[in-house]
Amino acid sequence: MAPFSLKEGKAPVGDGEVVLDTGLAARGGVGVGQRVRIATRSTPVEFQVVGLAALASGETLDRQSALFFSPRRAAGLDGKPGQAHAIGVLAAPGVSPDALADRVRAATGKDTVAVVTGVERSTVEFLDVSQTRTLLLAIAGSFGGFAILVAVFVVASTLALVVNQRRREFALLRAIAATPKQIRKLIGTETMLVAALAGLLGSGLGLVVGHGLRDAFGAIGVIPPDFELAISPIPLAAAFLLGLGAARLAAWSAARRPSSIRPVEALGEAAVERRELGRGRIVTGWVLVLLGLGGSLVPVFVRGEAALAASSMSALIVVIGLAVLGPRVIALTNRLIAPVLTRVSRISGYLAGANNQANSRRLAAAVTPVMLAVTFAISMFYSQTSAAAAKQEEAVQSTTADHVISSTTGALSPEVAQAVRRVPGVAAATSVVRTEVINTMQEQENLRVERYPAQGLTGDQVRGTLDLGVVSGRIDDLAGDTVAMSRSEAGWYDKKVGDEVEFWFGDGAPAKLRLVATYTRDQAFGEYVLPADLARAHTGDRMDDSVLVRQEPGADSAAVTAALHDLAARYPGLTVAPGSTVAAASDGQVKAQFYLNLVAVGVILGYVVISVANTLVMSTAQRSREFALLRLVGTSKRQVVRMMRLEALATVGVAAVLGTVVAGIPLVLLNIALRGTPLPSGPPAVFGGIIAGAVLLGLLSLGIATRMTLRARPIDAIGLRE
Repeated sequence: MAPFSLKEGKAPVGDGEVVLDTGLAARGGVGVGQRVRIATRSTPVEFQVVGLAALASGETLDRQSALFFSPRRAAGLDGKPGQAHAIGVLAAPGVSPDALADRVRAATGKDTVAVVTGVERSTVEFLDVSQTRTLLLAIAGSFGGFAILVAVFVVASTLALVVNQRRREFALLRAIAATPKQIRKLIGTETMLVAALAGLLGSGLGLVVGHGLRDAFGAIGVIPPDFELAISPIPLAAAFLLGLGAARLAAWSAARRPSSIRPVEALGEAAVERRELGRGRIVTGWVLVLLGLGGSLVPVFVRGEAALAASSMSALIVVIGLAVLGPRVIALTNRLIAPVLTRVSRISGYLAGANNQANSRRLAAAVTPVMLAVTFAISMFYSQTSAAAAKQEEAVQSTTADHVISSTTGALSPEVAQAVRRVPGVAAATSVVRTEVINTMQEQENLRVERYPAQGLTGDQVRGTLDLGVVSGRIDDLAGDTVAMSRSEAGWYDKKVGDEVEFWFGDGAPAKLRLVATYTRDQAFGEYVLPADLARAHTGDRMDDSVLVRQEPGADSAAVTAALHDLAARYPGLTVAPGSTVAAASDGQVKAQFYLNLVAVGVILGYVVISVANTLVMSTAQRSREFALLRLVGTSKRQVVRMMRLEALATVGVAAVLGTVVAGIPLVLLNIALRGTPLPSGPPAVFGGIIAGAVLLGLLSLGIATRMTLRARPIDAIGLRE
C-alpha cells in the first residue's frame, strides 16, 4: 500500500516489535535487534527493532518519519480499536483508478467515506495540505481584492497626472471639433494598448513572484515547505483581464474632465490650471472620508477579525476620499507650509511655495501615492501587532496559574495533568486543549462558514488557574456535553445559559451541547470553551497542548516546582515555566497571520513604491520649460535644485503627516477597544522606517528627475513642446 519495502529484518508481529524507516534509524543510531523507547499518548515504552524499511525509490523521507507496528499494537496506540484513519485500495490490472473510485463510492455511499485518487491522496496522509489549500484560497481572495483596489486607485492617480500634462493637446482637439466621446475613446484606447502590453509582461513576471511568495510562505510556516506551486493558464488569464479592467476603470475616471471641456473655453482652459473642484467630486470625497471615519468606530462595537478588517479598510477609504479632495486639501496645507518655505530660503522657498499653490492638482497627484503607501504600511503592520498584543495581554492578565507545563514536542499526554494533580502542594491542574469549532451563518442565498478558535478545559480544575471573566452561569459545570461561549458570540446567536448550542467540531463532527456559562475574555481564550475530554476526542492526536497548575496557599513553591520538573523523567520533552508565560489561544495563528500579512503588504508596497517613483518622476519631467524659463530670467541651477528639494520635502512631508493621521485614527480606536490604551503596540522603529523610506523615496525620485531635466541648455529646453 505504501512505497516501503524491508531492507533488513522482518515485519513486526508481536506487541513489542517495531520497524523503523532507514532515515530515522540512522539519525537515532540504532539497528535491527536493538531496543528503542517510543512515546505516543503515554509514558515511553520499550520496543525491539526487528526491521528497517525504506522507500522503493531509495529516497529518504523529508516531511516525516515512519514507524511500523503490528496491527493490534497500532490499534492500541491509536486508542480507537476497530477504526482506521484510511484504507488503501489497489486497482487490479486494467482498471483505472477513477473507475475504481466510482465503484467504491457506489458501494460505501458518498456520505460515508471520501474517496480520493491521484494527487488528492496527499490530503489524507498530510492534513496540512488540505488546510493549506483552504488558506491559500482565502489569501488569494483577500490579497487579490486589496491589490485590485490599490491598482485602480494608483493607476487612476497616475493617469490623471498624464491627462493633466496633456491638457493643451486635448483642449486643441476640442477646439477643432473633437467630441467628448472621441476624447474619452482616445484616452481609453491609449490606456488599453499600454495596459495590454503591461499585462502580458506582468503575467509572466507574476510567475516569478509566485515562486517567491511560495518560498516566503513556506519559510514562515504558513504552508508546508514542500508545497508545490501549481502552474496553470487560468490565473494568468484572470490577472490579465483584471488588469485590463482596472486600467479601463481608471481611464474612464481620468477622461471625464478633459472630455467635458467646452470648445469655446478650450484654449483658455489650457492656459491656466483649473483650481476649483466640481460639486459631485467634493460631495463624493467628503462622503468617503465620513464613511472611513465611521468604519474606524467598528472595533468599539465588534470584536475579532471583523474589527481588524474594518480598521484597515476604513483607513484606505479615508485615503481615497482625501485623494478625491486632493487639490483642496493640498491648497489648505500649502497655506501653512508656504510661509515656512519662504523663511527657509527667500528665493527657492518662495518659488517652491508659489509652485505648490499654483499647481495644486499636480502636487495632489504626487502626494496621493505616497500618502497611500504610508497609510497602508502603518495600518496593516500596527493593526496586527496591536491585535496580537491584546490577545497576549489578556491571556497573561487572566491566567492565575502559578506554572505552565508544556512540551518541546508540541503535545502533552493527558496523563500529565493527572500526574500533576497528585503532586503534593498542587491545588488544581487543568488540561488546555487547543482546537477550533465551525459554525455557519445564512446570508441571503449563501451559507457562510466561519472557523473560531476554541479550547478545552477541565471544568472542575479551572477555578484558580484561569479567570475567563464569567458573566453568567458556572464554568465549574463544564463537563460532559456542555460548552461555554463568549458573551458576544452567545448574544449573536441569541443563546442563554441552559440553551442548546449547535455547531461542528474541528474534525467535522456535529455538536449539540448545553450552554453552561458565558464569558468576556474571548480574545485570549476563543469564542468557545469545551470540556477537555470532549475537545480532545475531536482533535487529530487527542493530546493536550499545556497544563495550568495552581499551588495550594502556603505550599512550598520550590518543592512543588522541583516535583513538576521530576515529571520530565517520565514524560520526555516536558517543560515547566511561570504562569505569566502563558500564550493566548490563537498565539500561533496570530504569528502566522502577522508574517503572512507582512509578506502580502510587502508585495503591495513594492507595487506602490514603483508607482510613487513613477508619478514623482513624471511630475518633474514635464517641467523642463518651466526650469528653462527660471534660468533664463536669472535663477541659478543651484536655486532650481534647492527649490525642487524643498518641493520634495513639502510633498513627502504632507503625505507622511496625512498618512500617519489617517492610519492613526483607526489604530487609536482599535487599541482603545482592544487594549484600553490609545497607543498601538509594536516597535516604533518600524514607523520611523516607513516615514524615512517615504522621505528618501521622494527626495531621490524628484532629485534624480530634476538633475536629468536640468541637463539641457535653457535656450534649447524653452523651445520644446509640452
